[in-house]
Amino acid sequence: MAKYGPKASEKVEKVVHEMKEGKLRSSSGKKVTSRKQAVAIGLSEAREAGGKVPPAPDKKR
Repeated sequence: MAKYGPKASEKVEKVVHEMKEGKLRSSSGKKVTSRKQAVAIGLSEAREAGGKVPPAPDKKR
């Protein structure tokens, strides 16, 4: 069974495209240049939209 649904792949594809065009910004307003960070933003947006995405890992304190 697939881990990620089609909505997740659409969101990640859109966000990575924005990053390559130089239009993607993080929440602090800085330009995102890391591909890994762009994928993380896409997965986060897919979670918010209700897509099939595994839960985010717990943040270390």
